[in-house]
Amino acid sequence: QVQLVESGGGLVQPGDSLKLSCVASTSNFMLYELVWYRQAPGKARELVAAIAPGGITVYEDFVKGRFTISRDNSKKTVYLDMNSLKPEDTAVYYCNKEPAPWRPWGQGTQVTVSS
Repeated sequence: QVQLVESGGGLVQPGDSLKLSCVASTSNFMLYELVWYRQAPGKARELVAAIAPGGITVYEDFVKGRFTISRDNSKKTVYLDMNSLKPEDTAVYYCNKEPAPWRPWGQGTQVTVSS
């Protein structure tokens, strides 16, 4: 069973930045497409960004130009650099892989953007 441990969230003001990290306990980390999802209160989980094994990245429109996903295969870690944060970015952020996400999901890391 793969363990996912997300960290780096917090309470910030609009316009601030945060960097999230997620460590996955799998020896095949480098083979997978990794993703960040988020879930706001009362809403469904939604995809934020993805990074392929070769480094190609994809972003949802609502974070393009503000968020950057990256990976360090030697550390089995995927990152999400978040800049120009908005109140609507408030959510619990989760990492996983696609397709066939690992089960169970990690506990996520809470990001709250508020003045």
